[in-house]
Amino acid sequence: MPKRLLQGVVVSDKADKTIVVKVERRFTHPLLKKTVRRTKNYQAHDAENRFKVGDSVTIEESAPISKTKRWVVVETASAE
Repeated sequence: MPKRLLQGVVVSDKADKTIVVKVERRFTHPLLKKTVRRTKNYQAHDAENRFKVGDSVTIEESAPISKTKRWVVVETASAE
């Protein structure tokens, strides 16, 4: 099964080798037919502490690294 890739924005880089990435998803509400935004925070492994708050990044699913980390930073997302 392929690993999932998500794009988001770094919201915290205070922990060593860990960043918190906010990922937003949009979907149409089934009853109201209105576009709804939902956000979720993921803790991702950043081995070199390269990324800072505000950076756009792509994260990839991985084997568990710690109790809460199951994602690894792949690259900086392209600026759009």
